Parts: sequence; structure tokens; C-alpha cells
Amino acid sequence: MNEHNTVEKMRRMRMNAMANLYHRSITEHLYQDYTLDDFLSMLIDTEWENRQNRNIESLIQRAGFKQAASSSDIDYQAKRGLDKTTFERLLSLNFLQKKENLIITGSSGCGKSFLAQSIGVKACQMLHSTMYYNTARFFDLAKLAKLQGTYYKLIKRIQKTELLILDDFGLANIDQQARNVLMDVIEERHESSSTIIATQIPVASWHGLIGESTAADAILDRIVFSSHRIELEGESFRRKKQLSH
Repeated sequence: MNEHNTVEKMRRMRMNAMANLYHRSITEHLYQDYTLDDFLSMLIDTEWENRQNRNIESLIQRAGFKQAASSSDIDYQAKRGLDKTTFERLLSLNFLQKKENLIITGSSGCGKSFLAQSIGVKACQMLHSTMYYNTARFFDLAKLAKLQGTYYKLIKRIQKTELLILDDFGLANIDQQARNVLMDVIEERHESSSTIIATQIPVASWHGLIGESTAADAILDRIVFSSHRIELEGESFRRKKQLSH
């Protein structure tokens, strides 16, 4: 058997991790005490893990997170009303399986975005498609898509995404066009996928924020009343860091 031809065939089939390990085993005389079954299993596991890792990296990159948020870096000691048991239950992504939503509220700088993105990163690691947007920028993107004739395509992409994160909801004015976009997004995702909304605006103020009564009622009915809630308290983390320097 020509081992080098085998390596080349693996590479042409894009089994690069398997090819690299097989090549090392030949040139460095490794794994000679392995049975054929054990060696084949190791090659396949190596290729599988490499592809899974590449898929995760791709999902994280496509999600568009603004920061590298890891659940291992969450500070549960800070006095902001974040219950560790509750949040770790959310990190299990059971709410994602049930197509439920999550609303994270709190003042500026208390960690809403980080918590939302840490769940998003976890979702990517479990191979769930995820998209992260600053809400105002998302509305601008949707308005541009309407002008370019790609709005339907954007909404369908949003619909198929398993987890949508809308950050800084309500900081920019919601005009009629933005309200229509929000209604389209919420309607398409209702009971078919999960949405996380992070905002400084208390949920009690959303009706007036959204504006037009019928649309506000429809949006609130679909996303608020059956959602999980995290209501953060306390001062801004960023302000505390600035004062400590």
C-alpha cells in the first residue's frame, strides 16, 4: 500500500485532520500497538472533532457578536440580582428547545449584553444557528434591504435562525417602518424559534415605546407574556471600573 497516496486522497476528500494524523503515524511510527479498529476509530474521531470545531467557529463568526462572551466569565458575586441557578438553567438551552424567549433588563453597563451573548456563544457551541444585532442597526439594515429588494430574503434568514439576539432594544426611536420590521420578525419567529431581547427599558414601558396600539399589543402578546425574565439591578460595571482606576 502506498501510504502517501492514501494521505493525498484524504486531503482531496477534505479529510485534513485525518490526513495529518495518518501522515504523522507513518513518519513518526506512532500508534503501532493499536489494533486496526482502534486506529481507524481514532482517525475518524479526530476528523469528526475537527469538523465540529470548525462548525462552531463558523457559527460564532456568522453570529456577529460584538464581544467574546464566555459563560465561564460570568460574575455571580456582583450585587445585581443575577441568580446563578436560574441563569445556568438558561445556559442549558432548554428554553431554546421549547422555542421560548428571554428578556434581560437593567440599567446601562450592568452586563445585559454580555449575558445575552454568553448564551448566544453557548448556543453556537451546541451547533444552534445564532444571530446577534444591535436593534437600531438591525432596523437600519432592514430598511436598506427594503430599498435593495432583499428584505424578504433577510426575514427568511432571520426566521430560520434558531436564536436571535436583539441588543439595546428601545434606545432608538421606533418609527412606523421599524415597527413593521419588528412585527414581521416577531410574527415569523413566534413559537418556531427563540429570541433574546436585552434592554434598558422596563417591559412595562414597551407598549408606549412601540407606539401604535394594535401592533404593540400583537408584539407584546407574542414575545413578552410567555418569556423568561432576568431583571438586573445595581450600578454600572463600567462606571465601577472607571472609578477604581
